[in-house]
Amino acid sequence: MVSNHHESWRERRAYCWTWRSAAAALLVVALNSSVHAAPTPAAADARCRADAVKSPFQPNLPAARKALQETGALTVVALGSSTTAGSGDRAGDKSYPAVLEAELRRRLPGAEIKVINKGVGGQSAYDMLLRMEADVVAEKPAVVIWQTAITEAIRDIGEEKLAKILRKGIGISRAAGIDMILMDLPWLPREGRYPHYDDYRAVMRKTAQEQGVALFPRYAMMKGWSSSRQFTPEELVGMDGLHLVDAGYRCMALRLADGIVAGVGTIKIETAGGRAKPTN
Repeated sequence: MVSNHHESWRERRAYCWTWRSAAAALLVVALNSSVHAAPTPAAADARCRADAVKSPFQPNLPAARKALQETGALTVVALGSSTTAGSGDRAGDKSYPAVLEAELRRRLPGAEIKVINKGVGGQSAYDMLLRMEADVVAEKPAVVIWQTAITEAIRDIGEEKLAKILRKGIGISRAAGIDMILMDLPWLPREGRYPHYDDYRAVMRKTAQEQGVALFPRYAMMKGWSSSRQFTPEELVGMDGLHLVDAGYRCMALRLADGIVAGVGTIKIETAGGRAKPTN
């Protein structure tokens, strides 16, 4: 009897210990899941506008406004390299042009919206200039977003050379009646590896100002997202230290949509049914 009593006690003790260990493990998992859980969609989008007042973006887009007023349609060409093509997009459909198209459709109800992705990974500004007639002008867009110069900054091709390429590209879009948005270089966690990085950013700012085109302040926005501590480093820039990943692409698209809608202003769009719908 004594032996059975001790065996029963040991079994109960072992059972309790196993149950408590399992419960503790589940609690740790739950706590970790809570800490690292992805924010809700609304919260995720709100954090994209962290420090928005410090990096305002409201371009003047007369061609886009005219296209919406007269045709009820807006075509945007996204010209660029790997950031535009969507390198680092883990889901395959979260590139910034894809998200931008969805956002513009949501915010401009009744309008026919098309965002054409003309991103080719690894291309230089000169490569893009050579295909601007075929890939931009031929598409007859109202807006072109030109993401470029990262290759030039990394390879240090020469600041004046970049300025000439940018001026020629802007001239082509202007002659075709297309609104141009230049995109600033990205903020990089380890940009110190490129000693002339800020010099090339200065070239883009100066060229945009002199040519009277909008400059999307990507660098300031990304730096603001990082310093806001609402993102993990892995959400903004991939393991290579250069390319965006899904959260960064979405935030960039949202801020571009903010600016484009603000630049178009309040207008009435003729829908296919013949009824005019005001934009916000």
